[in-house]
Amino acid sequence: MCSRALGTLVLIIAAQLTGCAAFRSYDTELQQTNQQLASGNVDGALLLLEKHNTGDDKDLLYYFEKGELLRSKGDLAGSQLAWGRADQTVIAWEDAVKLDSGKYLAQFGSYLVNDKVRRYEGYDYEKVMLTTQMALNRLAENDFDGARTDIKRTHEREAVIAELRDKQYLKSEDDARSQGMAFQYKDLKGYPVATLDAPEVINLKNSYQSAFSHYLAGFVYEALGEKDLAAPGYRQAAELRPNTPLLDHALLDLDAAGSKNTATDGSDVLLVVQTGLAPARDSIRIPLPLPIDNNLVITTLSFPVVKADNSTPLFNQVGVDGQPVNLTSLNSTTAMSRRALRDDMPGILLRTTVRAISRGVAQKKLNEVNPLAGLAVGIASAVTENADTRTWRTLPDHTLVARMRLKPGAHEVTLPSSLGGTHVQLNIDRPYQVVTLRAIGNQVFTSGLAAQVIPSTLPQAVALNTP
Repeated sequence: MCSRALGTLVLIIAAQLTGCAAFRSYDTELQQTNQQLASGNVDGALLLLEKHNTGDDKDLLYYFEKGELLRSKGDLAGSQLAWGRADQTVIAWEDAVKLDSGKYLAQFGSYLVNDKVRRYEGYDYEKVMLTTQMALNRLAENDFDGARTDIKRTHEREAVIAELRDKQYLKSEDDARSQGMAFQYKDLKGYPVATLDAPEVINLKNSYQSAFSHYLAGFVYEALGEKDLAAPGYRQAAELRPNTPLLDHALLDLDAAGSKNTATDGSDVLLVVQTGLAPARDSIRIPLPLPIDNNLVITTLSFPVVKADNSTPLFNQVGVDGQPVNLTSLNSTTAMSRRALRDDMPGILLRTTVRAISRGVAQKKLNEVNPLAGLAVGIASAVTENADTRTWRTLPDHTLVARMRLKPGAHEVTLPSSLGGTHVQLNIDRPYQVVTLRAIGNQVFTSGLAAQVIPSTLPQAVALNTP
């Protein structure tokens, strides 16, 4: 029995070694892709994405990234097609969770399988932001009914995630007790604990609910005349980001919305500015004393860390027709990613340490009977035991908004000098309108019917995208 168990473990490790995921550096791939994107070369970024994903069985991350790149290019139809494929994958995940959440949690919590060789299922905030970004695509074409469908799916997805995570956290606590695991991530010497305990992280209600997503829901329902649904959206946004005047006023202004006249009062315009890139995940090695065969052995293990992207200058104001307009921040992907990692760390710590102990025991016994086999296990362990660094990297980091009343017709938005002083022309022709701008590095991308970057004579190249 012992030799059979050891053989099984060796086969598992060998399978991990032969799988391409064991050697793939997703962070390196996306650094190259994002460098092209930040320079305005979206086609170059798309070519790199295809180069790194040559197989027929494309994973969820491929469709995440492709949808965002096509959106930056202005190809909304192609973006929706890619994100539609991603959404089908997430829906299949939801169906599996709803069918048997216990079975799903048991499979996901397996101790012998390294996280980085699992099929990527997406972090909770990515699943929710997917349908939010799809709604923005539809709103760029003034399709409020289509955006309503995406928003409804976002709410349903949040409910599935909430129920699953409640069960998962309880299971993690029970598993830790049963394994006698006393370590916490705060005990990891050399780990950047402050990044997970920062106020902007611990003040989040969870890792997947976004004040922006719920505020956008309220705006869409209001535009469609569904005030009874708009109010909960605004209220939820205010609860997720308290003491935010824009959110506090949304409910107060809702009752007066029906009396607005577009011809005299102007259009209700929501300007959405999405900046930067989602943070990367890196792997950090930490030595831990582990009980292996009744001895404490110092073992170096790998754990994930979140590294913020600093490629895009932060700003909170734009000019509209020559007048300064303040932007309100409603979402930080970096904060959500760190909150997701903070919540996942107990499970990651448990799986990593139990796997290391199992391998240590197996290697010791193999050394006694076959030193070469023990060496093979040791080499396999060193290669495969790295943290999972996969994450949706082209997703915008910050989402800021401004709500304005603008007369129908042409208007001009001016971005800060740090973005080349880019000018964007708006065409307002609806009672309610959503305009989205995307800033990466010193590039500004637009898409849809209502916004177009004005070509600049400045040395900095500006990306001009038309639908």
